[in-house]
This record gives sequence, C-alpha cells and structure tokens, in this order.
Amino acid sequence: MPEEKNTKEFDIVIIGAGPAGLTAALYAGRSERSCIILDKLDVGGQVALTDVIENYPGFSRISGQELVQKFVNQVKIYDVPIEIQEVLKVFNKGERKIVVTTESEYFGKTVIIATGTKHKTLMVSGGQELSGKGISYCALCDGPFYKGKTVAVIGGGDSAVKEAVYLSRLAKKVYVIHRRDSLRAEKAIQKKAFQTENIEFLWSSTVVSVNGTNKVESITLNKKNTGEQFVLYVDGVFVYIGLIPRTEVFEVEKDDQGFIRVDKEMMTSISGIFAAGDCALQRNGRTWGQISVCVSDGAKAAISADEYISKILEE
Repeated sequence: MPEEKNTKEFDIVIIGAGPAGLTAALYAGRSERSCIILDKLDVGGQVALTDVIENYPGFSRISGQELVQKFVNQVKIYDVPIEIQEVLKVFNKGERKIVVTTESEYFGKTVIIATGTKHKTLMVSGGQELSGKGISYCALCDGPFYKGKTVAVIGGGDSAVKEAVYLSRLAKKVYVIHRRDSLRAEKAIQKKAFQTENIEFLWSSTVVSVNGTNKVESITLNKKNTGEQFVLYVDGVFVYIGLIPRTEVFEVEKDDQGFIRVDKEMMTSISGIFAAGDCALQRNGRTWGQISVCVSDGAKAAISADEYISKILEE
C-alpha cells in the first residue's frame, strides 16, 4: 500500500480519455465535482483513429478526430485536467481510493474506469513477427503507406468493413477476409463496401499464416467449407478480429474475457468504483461497441458517482 503523501485529491478520478471518460468528466464538471482524467496513451481512444463516423447523433458525417476534439473542447469549459499517465493500480480504502500511476498518486472519493478496449492480435504463424512490418491494426494510421498497393482486411464487423472502405480510397485492391459467409457490420456500411469496385470479399476463409521475411509478402488462407489452402499475395494486412478490454490492473469482478461487471448504476463490485464504456459489461451480459452507448455510460457513471458522494460520503 503506497504512503499517503504527495497526492492530489479529487471527488472523481476518471481513468480513460475516450468518449465514456470525457462524457463522465463533462457531467462531473457540471455537477461542480473536482475531477481529473488519466490516460495511458492519448485522448480519444479508438474513436480518434476512426476515419469517418456516420452514426453519431447530430453529425451526418464527422471524422473521429473532429468528434473527439469537440468532446475535449466542451470538457475544457469546466477546467478538468487531462494527464497522460499510465495507471498501475487502484487501492480501495473505503471512502477514499488511491490511484497509482507511473508518475504520481491520486486520491479520489470515487473512481470511474473508462479504459476501453484494444484489438485482438492475429495469433497465427507470422502474426507476431510481422506486426509493424506489414501487419497493422489501424488503417487511419498506416493506410497511406499502401497507396496503389494490395492489402487484406481480416474481419467482418463494423471496424473491418469501415476500414476496408477507407483503404479502398488508397490501395489498388482490398481483400476482405471473413470466416463466415455474411458480414456482421451494420447494413449501411455493408452496402457501401459492396458497391466499392476495388473491394473483394473472400468468404468462409481463415488465415493460416502471414508470410514474409522482413515484411508481409503474402498470406495463406484456408477455405472452411472445402479445407483447401491457397496463397494470397498482398503488401499489407489490417486486422479487425475483435476487441479485448484494457482492464488488467483493476481488481474488480470481471467476466472470463476481462470485461468489468457493473450494475444498473454502473457500479462495479467495489463500492465507489464505477466503470463505463466498452470495458464495462452490462447486466444483460452484452457489450455494444458504439460511441453513443459509451457516452450514455459515461453520463450514468458520473451521475451515479455524484449521487454516491452526496448520499454515502456527505450525509
């Protein structure tokens, strides 16, 4: 247990600067609760790496970076500090929580965990060795390196199909490789992808290996219905096969995948510690992966934290 010195005290310590964390900060600020946001990487989370968003209310079309900046600008009205620090541990001391980072320690009457998710990695031969050498998990970051080239997108959900459409504007050819015979992405995104001439879908196919010496040269695929294996020559591979929560350091109740269980008030198994956004598992056992849901979660968590402080700690 760390010593209680050189710490900064807040009503609410928010861990994570994505849509859920930023919304929680907005509501905390409006409730006149002292608040800080801590994030290991940068502001915005996965949303900041999204090229175009077309399903967030109020904006028919907006980039992820633009939307995040609007969130940040609104939070700044309430002078909420945002610190880029990695959280190492959260200690529960009853009415106060200690949040330990790589640089400091913070006391909070409450904590809101809004750390989001990260991409599952491609666990096949060459999947780790060629990561960063042609295997990417961010089309917006690395897509410009593949202008006029051939790339493969692995996956069939919203992220995979959205990024395939984005890559089609840069690459000569985009293969979408999906293990099923139909997509899971929302219909509007599917329609756009099917109408894009340089996108080709390879159905019921799984990746056996990614091949190359110092860079990606090809991938070996398996056709599930026939067992046939074949080689597809590509310059880059973009992987969108699912997400896992960034919750390793938090000692609260989780499911077997690491998603934090919360109640209807967004409270975790520890009183005064809440969770919101993609890292949180609702009572019906489902995660949604939508910005609007993350925003809703952040609002609920902040309102619940405010009420918790008023009812439990200040009565």
